[in-house]
Amino acid sequence: MLEFITNSPKKTENLGKNFAEKIIRRHLKLNSQKAIIISLEGDLGGGKTTFTKGFARGLGIKDNIKSPTFIIFRKFQIPHFKQKPGPKTFYHFDCYRIEDPKEILDLEFKKIIENPQNIVIFEWGDKIKKILPDDCFKIKFEFLDKNKRKITIS
Repeated sequence: MLEFITNSPKKTENLGKNFAEKIIRRHLKLNSQKAIIISLEGDLGGGKTTFTKGFARGLGIKDNIKSPTFIIFRKFQIPHFKQKPGPKTFYHFDCYRIEDPKEILDLEFKKIIENPQNIVIFEWGDKIKKILPDDCFKIKFEFLDKNKRKITIS
């Protein structure tokens, strides 16, 4: 388990960027045949979307990353790996409006999380933890004050 304290949204975003770069290196080194799955948990305003913006930047994605609260998920191509081995697609889910984890199964959930060319972040992942793989990364965001966050990665 790793614990970080960030003192600004920019530092939370940078943590996300650095985490993406490390996770990609690890994924490639291990020649993993599994999707990278990350569950983000924490209160509103805790830094989940800010972290995700940084994570996407770490993957080389330049699109504007917004929380897909009303459409449930967005899909992005990962430019760093177009012509070489590695993850090809980044999925950003927001499970805030999910009442029952079964609701997300209709969105090709199993196909998405089983594809080793995918990286998937679930904001509000605790709402669907019953259907997430046990070995996914879990990142908890705690609101300490206006800008300060405690971020725990396990």
